[in-house]
Amino acid sequence: MQYNERLQFIYTNPTKIVFGKGAVKEVGYEAEKLGGSRALVVTDTDLAKTDLVERVKTFLGKRCAGVFAEVVQDTGVHIVDKGAAYGKSIGADLVVSVGGGSSIDTGKGIAILLKEGGKLHDYAAQFNALTRPQTPHIVIPTTAGTGSEVTYAAVIKDHERKQKLLVVDYNIIPNVGILDPEMTAGMPPRLTAATGMDALTHAIEAIHSAQCEPISDAMALHAIRLIHTYLPIAVARGGDLVARGQMLIAACIAGVAFSNAQVGVVHALAHSVGARCGVPHGVANSILLPYGMSFNKDTCPDRYALVAEALGISRAGISDEEASSRAIEEIKRFSSSIGLPQRLREVQVPKEILRELAELSLYDGSLVYNPKPAFDADLLEKILEEAW
Repeated sequence: MQYNERLQFIYTNPTKIVFGKGAVKEVGYEAEKLGGSRALVVTDTDLAKTDLVERVKTFLGKRCAGVFAEVVQDTGVHIVDKGAAYGKSIGADLVVSVGGGSSIDTGKGIAILLKEGGKLHDYAAQFNALTRPQTPHIVIPTTAGTGSEVTYAAVIKDHERKQKLLVVDYNIIPNVGILDPEMTAGMPPRLTAATGMDALTHAIEAIHSAQCEPISDAMALHAIRLIHTYLPIAVARGGDLVARGQMLIAACIAGVAFSNAQVGVVHALAHSVGARCGVPHGVANSILLPYGMSFNKDTCPDRYALVAEALGISRAGISDEEASSRAIEEIKRFSSSIGLPQRLREVQVPKEILRELAELSLYDGSLVYNPKPAFDADLLEKILEEAW
């Protein structure tokens, strides 16, 4: 896993980032720069009842053509299709997503359909099939976890089939991400913890990815440091805007890291657990992360030794293997300390469906980049059993 003379990679990070307290005020200016005159605001049903969406509408001014507020957790294909139909009806030429990963991914899907037409199923399970930039898209996260403001993927659930679809294309990377700590200050502790662990999983899987490289490594390792320092503060003191801001940055740069290096077995399993059992993505990642690392440890101990160092664990006088083990134990301690469940059984995942989850995970593209071959249902089932 060390760099060598065969190292080759392509690094992409086109999103403009606007950061700072009150940065949401810049949404109108950024919309103007993108040439948008009729913005569709995409958000979830709960946020639509708060002043966060009203702030966005205020600063968009006359550019706000309408609000689509029907996004739910684990957003669905049918929701994207409905939102796109509404956007077309109001002549939307810009999408502004306000919310967490579900709202942002819905916005990405709507941006495709506003430009290309059709239904979302037409663009799923393809890689870079789009031939041109999509509808301009501004993202304003209200959680600090997914990093979706800088990624080229959208995860959308097919609720009828109980399966998550992955739309992957460089043309859906949002144009602008507005990171305003005030927009995340109202996140409850449990959601803060879960989304933060999602970001940590992104960073660690970017580090162990078979496609890791120096630039994404730098982003991922600093994200780990920031999360380890600031996530407990954000969970305990939600109004701490410094902690909130640093978590937004951590989630963003972890997003940059994994969108270049990719993820692995933890995400493959978490996608299946979320699709089949309705477990929030950050919670599923948090539970599965140490067990996925344990599975990979003998293949990439040097990588996990870097993770250990970023977690504040001294590597003096210990082997990479020992540093890896200490990193795994620290992740368990850390997630427990911020109040998250430690086992799949705690989130009502039935033991009798672990085999089914393992087999479902075999179809997840994340497995391609895992450092250790994992295209084996028996191996995946064993990880799930250890996490159960």
